[in-house]
Amino acid sequence: MTQDTSSSLLGDVAAYYSAKLKMHGDTPSGVDWNSKESQVLRFQQLGKIISPQKKRFSLADLGCGYGALYEYLVQTYNFSYLGVDICKSMIQVAENRHQGKFGVRFVFAPEPDMQCDYCVASGIFNVRLDNSDDDWFDYLSDTLRALDKFSLKGFAFNCLSSYSDEDKRRDDLYYADPRDLFDHCKRRFSRNVTLLHDYGLYEFTILVRKQL
Repeated sequence: MTQDTSSSLLGDVAAYYSAKLKMHGDTPSGVDWNSKESQVLRFQQLGKIISPQKKRFSLADLGCGYGALYEYLVQTYNFSYLGVDICKSMIQVAENRHQGKFGVRFVFAPEPDMQCDYCVASGIFNVRLDNSDDDWFDYLSDTLRALDKFSLKGFAFNCLSSYSDEDKRRDDLYYADPRDLFDHCKRRFSRNVTLLHDYGLYEFTILVRKQL
């Protein structure tokens, strides 16, 4: 993907989420999820990348929105959190919402500015808008390389599934083939890859572990 195409694609996506935030505020709807329940269900799957060890760890959340993943994980874990988003207004809301919290930082950027134990990305591959499948897959592939680059122990991400019912699909969304992405991650990033496609949503989650 050329730099101009990438900039245009990210600009379109940022504008989309900025409009959602303006309409719904810092709520699940403001980051384009249909409900709090489905948002938490996704977080449960992504959280499976974290080792059960009780040691403090670091985590980067790419496409962090207003920091809802941090609010979910902090109930269970002791960790430092880096929220990353391409939507400037989203970062501003996140900073205000989590002002003064220890070990929490937000950056307006397309990728993390430091390595963390884990990187996660929730929902950032869904809203394709009018971008082509080829350009969107290039963006997805580039982003997976970034998740790999900035994670020390592993990374996790989710996508809408190509197994979704045809009559429920939207033209502006991207439905990925879970088999292709499992193979992509297995061949490029790690031998230790898990595909989760059994939690009741029209999507899947992939966990890539660098350390067991």
